[in-house]
Amino acid sequence: MKILITGATGLIGNEIMALCARKNYVVHYLTTNKEKIINSSSKKGFYYNPSSQEIDINCIEGVDAIINLAGASISKRWTDKQKQNILNSRIDTVKLLYKLLSENEHKVTHFSSASALGIYPSSLDAKYRETDNRVISDSFLGEVVKKWEDEVDTLEGLGITVSKLRTGIVLSSDGGALDQMVKPINYYVGAPLGSGKQIQSWIHVTDMANMYLFTIEHNNDGVFNAVASNPVSNKMLTKAIAKQLNKPIWLPNIPAFVLKLVLGEMSAIVLESQYLVNTKIKNQGFQFQYEWIDDALASIFD
Repeated sequence: MKILITGATGLIGNEIMALCARKNYVVHYLTTNKEKIINSSSKKGFYYNPSSQEIDINCIEGVDAIINLAGASISKRWTDKQKQNILNSRIDTVKLLYKLLSENEHKVTHFSSASALGIYPSSLDAKYRETDNRVISDSFLGEVVKKWEDEVDTLEGLGITVSKLRTGIVLSSDGGALDQMVKPINYYVGAPLGSGKQIQSWIHVTDMANMYLFTIEHNNDGVFNAVASNPVSNKMLTKAIAKQLNKPIWLPNIPAFVLKLVLGEMSAIVLESQYLVNTKIKNQGFQFQYEWIDDALASIFD
């Protein structure tokens, strides 16, 4: 199998490329940095620039499926400029890929795209399934994910199967959200955020990579909640990390108003609560390696 990946040099992309290598899949990847273009028998890089709608059309030669992970980080302060960048980077990438596929011969049959749990409203009580599309969060992230998914759906008009993975907090030893949680705990200043009751749906990076390839290999279509089966509260997650690091949690919770003062609108990332149910992907036959937070963290910190 030959797979084209956008966002291949990121946290999830690196894991997918390693998994593809183990499965003897050939990877084509798109990069905005020409210095990151590498050509080998199993991995080839191609230049693209979503903002200017420029792309090397050779990237789709022989490609069976596309994994779309591209998008500006939501972990940089949400200035008006950054918010526009967060939205445009996602929309422009999909528009460029649509144009590429609609104007050139190809054999692509599947498009598996990143999405995010931010489409669901914050709630301490609701348990969200993929069919819960009646209410979409009126937050900035809700707006971004809705527009992003709508753009991805245009690929269906080309006769391509589309899957969208609404991703939770991805746990990895190679940076990402977990790295930011570990730092204060390591310095003995870790504490639950806000009430600490907000539910955080998470997934181990290994399961995340496996899920992308699973959706392609089984031609799954539609939306999937890409999270482990047992979400935890922010307080439980903080304590679980501290347990793995053998560090105490002795400070009181950091009040929500302090986080809002420091982070501004971006505080929603750590204060909102979304409990996602993953039975849809499991009913398709996907098996998680890491279902419990302690097991996931142990694999990372060992």
